[in-house]
Amino acid sequence: MSDSPLPRSDPYTVREGGAAPPPVTWRNRLRYLGPSVVVSGSIVGSGEIILTSALGAAAGFVLLWWVLLSCWIKSLIQAEFARYTLVSGDTYIRAMNRLPGRIPLGRGHVSFPIAIALIALVPGLLGLGGIVGGAGQALTLLAPEIPSTLAAGVLAAAAIALLITGSYKILENVMLALVMIFTGATLVCAILMQGTEFAVTRAELASGFTFNFPPEFLVAAMAVYGYTGVNSSETSAYQYWCVEKGYPNFIGRSDAPGWEERARGWIKVMQTDVWVTLALLTCATLPFYILGAGVLKKLGQEPDGLETISMLSDMFTQTLGPWSLWLFGVGAFCILFSTMLSSIAGGARYIPDYIMELGYLKRQNLAARRSWIRGYCTVIPVFAFTVYLWIQNPRLLITISSLVIGMLLPMQSGAVLWLQKKRMDPRIRPGRGIRFGVWAIFLSELVLAGFVIRFVVLGPFLD
Repeated sequence: MSDSPLPRSDPYTVREGGAAPPPVTWRNRLRYLGPSVVVSGSIVGSGEIILTSALGAAAGFVLLWWVLLSCWIKSLIQAEFARYTLVSGDTYIRAMNRLPGRIPLGRGHVSFPIAIALIALVPGLLGLGGIVGGAGQALTLLAPEIPSTLAAGVLAAAAIALLITGSYKILENVMLALVMIFTGATLVCAILMQGTEFAVTRAELASGFTFNFPPEFLVAAMAVYGYTGVNSSETSAYQYWCVEKGYPNFIGRSDAPGWEERARGWIKVMQTDVWVTLALLTCATLPFYILGAGVLKKLGQEPDGLETISMLSDMFTQTLGPWSLWLFGVGAFCILFSTMLSSIAGGARYIPDYIMELGYLKRQNLAARRSWIRGYCTVIPVFAFTVYLWIQNPRLLITISSLVIGMLLPMQSGAVLWLQKKRMDPRIRPGRGIRFGVWAIFLSELVLAGFVIRFVVLGPFLD
């Protein structure tokens, strides 16, 4: 049995009298989905439209297998961390702070992953500067007379207005509309591309599954792995969207009658939600890589700097005609603005937890949590806009961020292994196959993090 405090010690996650029976049919489970829609607004975004397309433009089809791996492999960690969150009543940061290895920080001691994540926060936030700048460049495609910096400033203000309400339901509805628009636009373009000179052949697709890894694309490929699919920030944010959807509250206290049945039922709902996320991100990621490899590679273009979004628009205009510049502009804006909204909103949920674990805020103070959420949603868009004014290169900013948060991935998969073994009720632990999969991911991500440290961080000093 878990030795964690009863969930009611944090009214944000579980409240008295909130337990509810889980839906038992697939159709009824669909009614309770939602966290996947919000997190998809972040998952299917800058990594896909900028990093994945750029990797395709540089490498061609040879790394198609790598893109698929980046999409799929981390969803298991997302689901298994959420399994712990649902049944423990812990938030993400509180769970990470239960790991061994304490260091003095704040008003007490915290686990070393908490300290590392705090250090990585600022370089991780640089990616938001690239996202708001990319969204501004997308608007400039639609209205060339507007500078991208002015457009980015307007979008930062719009994000503040949308996010300070702190309403999960409003954000869920906005994300649903934006996700559907940009997923549909990219799929249509990739399909229609087959009727042009850039049509993808079977031989080109087959070359993407030879499992070659040209070393000259190491940095770009590592950046894609760090930001494509469910990255470390999105895995952490997903736990909070599950809480605000009500999953842990529906399960209730572990000492209440019927707990195991409710836990298993709501875990199935969460897993369905995760697979919906995986389907959405796959449908949106593959077209961008195929368009980058099939169009930009043949044109000899690699998107970068102020021309990033404009050059990416060639994926549409070269296949569909000049009229599709508007289609791409609207789709790119939806992708990047939804990424901006969901990334900031997700970060706003775990920042108050940092303050609590450092000992500066009581967990029962829900009003203070809401104030921190509103404050973060006000300050960070301004910070992101300032970063873009300083470095007007979305691809560079997003690459830096992706490499940083990519190095946090092994901590999450390792945390899942430890929490499931040491703190999870044995009645609802996963089976041997899932545990083996988590171990494989953990070891693989350790190796990848080592490559990033060796060739990206220490490379200039060792070479």
